[in-house]
Amino acid sequence: MNSITPFPTPLSAPEQVAFHRTELNVILSLYGRMVAAGEWRDYGISTLKDMAVFSVFRRTAENPLYRIEKHPKLRNRQGQYAVIGMDGQVLKRGHDLRTVLRVLERKLIRAVE
Repeated sequence: MNSITPFPTPLSAPEQVAFHRTELNVILSLYGRMVAAGEWRDYGISTLKDMAVFSVFRRTAENPLYRIEKHPKLRNRQGQYAVIGMDGQVLKRGHDLRTVLRVLERKLIRAVE
């Protein structure tokens, strides 16, 4: 007998969560400014089944200074974006990526002597 194999539906859940191009533009814009200020040196991107992570490093061989995480399952709750410090503390969480990243932009503001 012939068996029918159904094609996967386009509405099926994605296998990995990743940052969209517009999200990466916002993150990399901040990253470029922080590199120019001498604060950050390297980054890494991880795409996992339930979240995407953009990790920021001061040096390549260290633990990340900050992690920018995207959790789509939290979209309707506390927000899908979060900035997490090197000690694991959630610094900011929300629905808008630009608003969440403002906690890191404060590092760019310095007093001029």
